[in-house]
Amino acid sequence: MLKKSILFCSLISPLISMGQEATSDSTILHEVIISENRLQTPFNKNVRNIQIITKQEIEQLPVKSINEVLSFIGGVDIRQRGPFGAQADISIDGGSFEQVLVLVNGIKVSDPQTAHHSMNIPVSIENIERIEILKGPAARIYGINALTGAINIVTSKPEQSTISAHTYAGSSFEKKEENDGEGLYWGGGLQVGGNLAFNTHQHVVSISKDKYNGQRYNSSTENTKVFYQGRMQLDERNTLDLTAGYLYNEFGANGFYAAPGDRESYEIVETKLVGVSSNHQISDRFSLRPRVSYRYNADDYRYFRHDLNIARSLHHTDVLSAEINSAWNTTIGDIGFGVESRSEEISSTNIGDHHRYNHGVYAEFKTEHIKNMIWNIGSYLNYNTQYGWQVFPGVDVGYLFHPGWKLAFNIGSSQRIPSFTDLYLNQRPGNIGNPDLESENAWQYEFALHYKKSNLDLQTGYFYRDISGFIDRIRESTDEPYQPFNFGNNKMQGFNFRVSQVVPIHSKSRFQYALSYNYLTPVNTMKSEGMDSKYSLESLKHQLLLRTTYTQNQLSVSFNNRLLKREQRAAYLITDLRIGYDVSKLAFYTDITNLFNQSYIETAAVPMPRRWFAIGAKYRLAI
Repeated sequence: MLKKSILFCSLISPLISMGQEATSDSTILHEVIISENRLQTPFNKNVRNIQIITKQEIEQLPVKSINEVLSFIGGVDIRQRGPFGAQADISIDGGSFEQVLVLVNGIKVSDPQTAHHSMNIPVSIENIERIEILKGPAARIYGINALTGAINIVTSKPEQSTISAHTYAGSSFEKKEENDGEGLYWGGGLQVGGNLAFNTHQHVVSISKDKYNGQRYNSSTENTKVFYQGRMQLDERNTLDLTAGYLYNEFGANGFYAAPGDRESYEIVETKLVGVSSNHQISDRFSLRPRVSYRYNADDYRYFRHDLNIARSLHHTDVLSAEINSAWNTTIGDIGFGVESRSEEISSTNIGDHHRYNHGVYAEFKTEHIKNMIWNIGSYLNYNTQYGWQVFPGVDVGYLFHPGWKLAFNIGSSQRIPSFTDLYLNQRPGNIGNPDLESENAWQYEFALHYKKSNLDLQTGYFYRDISGFIDRIRESTDEPYQPFNFGNNKMQGFNFRVSQVVPIHSKSRFQYALSYNYLTPVNTMKSEGMDSKYSLESLKHQLLLRTTYTQNQLSVSFNNRLLKREQRAAYLITDLRIGYDVSKLAFYTDITNLFNQSYIETAAVPMPRRWFAIGAKYRLAI
């Protein structure tokens, strides 16, 4: 089957040569303002390695969750433990899953207990306007814990009042495993929402529910999400924004963290998120953007789901953040300045009770007053009550040497503070912590060449990253628990290439493609002779992605291919298909995921579903 998949990709690839210069409304992407917490940057003037996936692109993908959407982004490695948003880890450019910062509308949602909760996001894909992926050290922009990059999920702001519904269901048409119920395994979901748009205020409300009975023993999933977003235009110079979300997720955790002993494990996660921010244009040149946010996460992990008296872990985390960001537009460039403070607290049955604070201040200068060049220079000063002071400087330089061509160079530093799980966990026989851990610190250097003309977009680049105090979980034998240690320097280099284009065929049809390849290789191999290492097992080495979509009138056909190879796992190629058709206020689609029925594992001991068939319908009514 793998050979068939490769043959399919080779047949699709020649279509790339169809690229001709043509006009397209896709150029609207380059008018997008990157939603950093600091200085605001138009996408076409950005000199960092940033990728954006838009609402329109998401609608063409055969996906049901944010986890699945991110699996189609070059350099982003999603390691799912099941479909329908059950649980997933995420890494960027060969880093560990703890080294990525996740945000919703600029609000940090990563959890101090463990990055296993980073994707506990109370937002349905129907609410997403776009996803921004910043690769490389992002401490200067977002503060600590953005060591290898950051992912910012930007939700939609309504332009008109509407009501909508989206329902879907699917199955592999295979029988469930023995002793895990009878019949076929299947899954489905329902999302309903409404927008209210007035001149001075807008509101978004949505509720979603997913349920999946599991493709193997004890792997069912059921989750609920509630989301609200509101904006009030106080006057011409002042706006107020409110974001609130709730997630309840429960799933069978067979093989998730401590296989084979966790066959009967079960987990329940509850997340609450509230953020209030405002924008004040004090003068024509100076603005202030304060924000306050609160995130609560409860994690109930049951090692033996049928006996709650033993090996049960209850964790509760509270995170309160406050920040003020400012921008001053001068005649020589833009100056950004801001401060933030963050309180992290955990109460846990096997981690204990702990509390720490983090305070940061940053300054940044951006200018285009040197001919054909873009300069961005800044630094972030951080103090953590556990790990003391540290500074993260960085420089971004872009040179526009020919119409459509841009050469970029970036150098920056970043830090990742160990999670409470890294430090204090006592969950024998699976995992234990290490209170003597030091923080991870990194420097990264990157070169990139970018070409953009009409609707053809091409970029290639190289990076070198050096992480000191790299943290890996190891054990000497399967009879012992995993424990984290600082393993000196982890030096990684990588090459990336991506090209995308929209090719109009005639007035009512077009073909578009997005091809990317990422190659990652360690400069030196950390030695842990006789040790079982979690990082070396799952570190990404090769990633080839090809997305192709053909649309004609109301019909669209999308083929999506993912070829991945990790350091110590077999390569796999997954091909997905979506066929969609729009009729007035209705949109119908059918999906076939894992078209060639491949067997594969993304992480831990969790086989992912084989071939899967699904149908869905969306309804949208303006009111």
